Amino acid sequence: MAAERLRRLLVLCLLALCALGPATAAEPRIGVMTMHPGAVFWERFGHNAIVVDDGRQPLSYNFGFFDMAEPGFTGNFIRGRMDYLMLALPLEQDLAYYRQAGRGVDIQWLALSPAQNRRLRARLEFLARPENARYRYDYFRNNCATRVRDVLDEALDGQLQRQLSASSLGDSYRSESVRLAWPAKWMALGFDLGMNAEGDKALNRWDEAFIPMRLQDSLRGLRLADGRPLVREEQTVLPSRLPPPPAELPQWPLTAAAVGLALAGLLYAARRRSQALFNAGILAFWLASGLIGSVLLAVWLGTEHRYLHANANLLLFPPLAWLAAALHPLRRRSPRLRAAYLLTVKAIAALAVAAVLLKFVQSGGQSNLNWILMALPAHWLITRQVLADNRTR
Repeated sequence: MAAERLRRLLVLCLLALCALGPATAAEPRIGVMTMHPGAVFWERFGHNAIVVDDGRQPLSYNFGFFDMAEPGFTGNFIRGRMDYLMLALPLEQDLAYYRQAGRGVDIQWLALSPAQNRRLRARLEFLARPENARYRYDYFRNNCATRVRDVLDEALDGQLQRQLSASSLGDSYRSESVRLAWPAKWMALGFDLGMNAEGDKALNRWDEAFIPMRLQDSLRGLRLADGRPLVREEQTVLPSRLPPPPAELPQWPLTAAAVGLALAGLLYAARRRSQALFNAGILAFWLASGLIGSVLLAVWLGTEHRYLHANANLLLFPPLAWLAAALHPLRRRSPRLRAAYLLTVKAIAALAVAAVLLKFVQSGGQSNLNWILMALPAHWLITRQVLADNRTR
């Protein structure tokens, strides 16, 4: 009898273990994976994804895919109407490229409750369906990092947004974009030249999470409703073999002033050497200004890149410079053409003065001091010399 009772007890224990085993295994680990910036210009902002590890084949839920072969891709890219896709793929497959490119990868494993874990997995599985995977991409407001942030916040009942919206590091879309693009100077200068005053507004840490590395930093300090840290463990999956971007926004007003004075100095030296050489310098400056201004105007009127609209640098580099360049060789053909030429030159100078006044009079305006320092000396010298030459005729 004792042996029979022992046998039954063992059977019951085994049944209990079998019942508990699947429940324990059914709760996979969930982590936020952050990929460090790469060497190619489109990789400068880093990347991230959500990892679900069930102990068999970990999956990476990645919001960063697009199809360059889809009809109208290039035109939509220029106009700011890009569609991105979220895909679920094996983690090792997702890591293969980053391993080859030498980009560091970290995973922050999260201390989610079973209910939060299930809610997050259900949302990811729903978004990974083909009919739900596509979304309208926005560089700052709806990108791969903000999608990770939003899905996680939804699973946490808004705790993420409540905590991150309460603090700020004082960064802006401009400062973060220029800082991360700084190793590719043409890209950094393009962001700085093209971004409007909206890009200079200070971001709270919730908005700042459009940068994957900023989201990674913010997650480290977050706590769940019961006081536990959100991040249970951090794991370096791949070490970075690339130099990191600057930790702070590089400051270059002295360099900008030196470039502006050097440009004006070259024009002055050309004037002393010959009128023809000076005329060539004037035309080059106006053609460059007209080209820059035309691009800024076209972006404003023809695209959905709203952080590039109504750019104050249009006053420094006006499309009107095209007209000055066209009238310059015609100015001596008639008094009317000369008057139109002089009026255009004065209008360009007035716009440059307006850019300076706007900068120093308007509170919270566009951060374009560097471009003022670069362009203003040449504007001053050209206007002064053109008007002086007119008086001697």
